[in-house]
Amino acid sequence: MFNLINPNQANLKNDLLSGVTVALALVPEAVAFAFVAGVEPMVGLYAAFMMGLLASIFGGRPGMISGATGATAVVMVSLVAEHGVQYLFAAVVLAGLVQVAAGVLKLGKFIRMVPHPVMLGFVNGLAIVIFLAQLGQFQIRDSAGAMDWMQGEMLYTMGALIAATMLIIHFLPKFTTAVPAGLVAIVVITLAVLGLNLEARTVIDFVRDMVPADQAAGVTLKGELPHFAIPNVPFNLETLRIILPYALIIAAIGLIESLLTLTVIDEITDTRGQGNRECLGQGIANTANGFFGGMGGCAMIGQSMININSGGRGRLSGITAALVLLGFILFGAKYLEMIPLAVLVGIMFMVVLGTFEWSSFRIIRKIPRSDAFILVLVSAVTVIADLAVAVVVGVIVSALVFAWQHAKHINVDTYIDANGYKVYALRGPIFFGSVANFKELFDPKGDPEHVVIEFQRSRVSDHSGIEALDVLAERYQNAGKTLHLRHLSPECRRLLKRAGDLCEVNVWEDPNYHVATDVLA
Repeated sequence: MFNLINPNQANLKNDLLSGVTVALALVPEAVAFAFVAGVEPMVGLYAAFMMGLLASIFGGRPGMISGATGATAVVMVSLVAEHGVQYLFAAVVLAGLVQVAAGVLKLGKFIRMVPHPVMLGFVNGLAIVIFLAQLGQFQIRDSAGAMDWMQGEMLYTMGALIAATMLIIHFLPKFTTAVPAGLVAIVVITLAVLGLNLEARTVIDFVRDMVPADQAAGVTLKGELPHFAIPNVPFNLETLRIILPYALIIAAIGLIESLLTLTVIDEITDTRGQGNRECLGQGIANTANGFFGGMGGCAMIGQSMININSGGRGRLSGITAALVLLGFILFGAKYLEMIPLAVLVGIMFMVVLGTFEWSSFRIIRKIPRSDAFILVLVSAVTVIADLAVAVVVGVIVSALVFAWQHAKHINVDTYIDANGYKVYALRGPIFFGSVANFKELFDPKGDPEHVVIEFQRSRVSDHSGIEALDVLAERYQNAGKTLHLRHLSPECRRLLKRAGDLCEVNVWEDPNYHVATDVLA
């Protein structure tokens, strides 16, 4: 049912090795996002493990990596600060159930309504966000306990190691693809730092810089298996009132980021994931997070790109990443802690270069100005606010642009038929943007006793369109004339029931229109 292992041995090897690379790249971001949310590092690492494992098994996009993310972490911080981590776990459980409901109700299909300029803006904005997030790795704690930028030899070493990592990732695939270039870079750079005794910050240095100075010495990435526990919160309406708004926002942000990442990977791999199943997978993973002490999360485009670029295509790649991460936490924390931070930054810089749609600079002057504006707007809002807000803003602006453009496209052809009726053959939809132009097309005083509006090439799209027909029918009635509506679709007839006796509906050969269909479950 789940097709966890592709029988092709080459793909099996790629999935396993790619999973190891992704596991190593998950660590600093999981820890960083845990601190953003105001929880302990292990809460973020547990989230990375459980999200990665369960979303890979139950989700709808093989090869996509899920874990703790900044988009959801920024929502959690105020809840943790005001009510504590147990309320966070309860909110994550509820968010997971909301996402499962979205999958059951097949709401994943609506991601298809996101316009292409919004998708480009989302990808570019997220690439910029990933790049900016890496700049924090260039800061260290000074003698006074404050964070300051690197200088001198440490900075030069960091830059050189990043450059070496990027060169390995760029050139190694030209000679061999037997082993993921990212994994080779991690091993080579780590051995070089240890062998040459270079002054380079490691993963554990990064973790210790994020906790108070007096607690840093005892910090480690070694942990134990997550254990089941029902969130320790009162089960009453007051708790629901507290966690429900956070749960809905976490669920919405998680689904938007996951489904858009799914779409990006679809385009890169020329395959098609299942949006509704991904909603279920994300929901199952988040629900488990709340019961096992994780902060939840969603799909991660950066780690997903590392996986895809390293050859990971199947579910086994995500499962391997999760299990290897857990293995490091339980048994190999000391090896994880010695990995130079520079190599992980270099890998993420390569992700930025591969994620950003550089072709958008070439096409931006060739596409409509409205699309170019939306592309830039979504990118900017993604950087300034977050991607969920950016996508919503982009879709709303796209819809308004569409409405404005189509408001000008309604027109009419008129003629007198064999019965002496005047026929208005409409072209274009009647909706809030076009009703003003629609009303100006008719002449109730000068028209004959019977007037027919022909809807074969038009339709009533919303409540504003209904009201416009009501007003028009009343004007003809006041003039002692009868208005007929012909060739209405079934959806239009249902919308017009409220018009009552004002409109006589005479249906001939109605076309069947449908707003949305569910092609893939």
